[in-house]
Amino acid sequence: MTDRPDFASASLPRHLARGALGFGALIGSFALLPAAGPAALLLLPVGVLALRGCPMCWTIGLIQTVSRGRLKRSCTADGQCRLTAAGPD
Repeated sequence: MTDRPDFASASLPRHLARGALGFGALIGSFALLPAAGPAALLLLPVGVLALRGCPMCWTIGLIQTVSRGRLKRSCTADGQCRLTAAGPD
């Protein structure tokens, strides 16, 4: 297992921009359906790609991006893991 989060972005503004693009494309694909017809559905893959698969994946990434550097997971040999505040090393 790596220390790098799976869904986190490099920065919070970048993650929020990806969310705005993703959710905007998903909503736009259905909102523009009456005006643009089936061509509006071409926005669906853009939205899914921007959200890295699904809205829940984006939400998990948001939580990971916000908590990066603030939380540290430590596991013992018996399989017990705990989240603690990350302090200076």
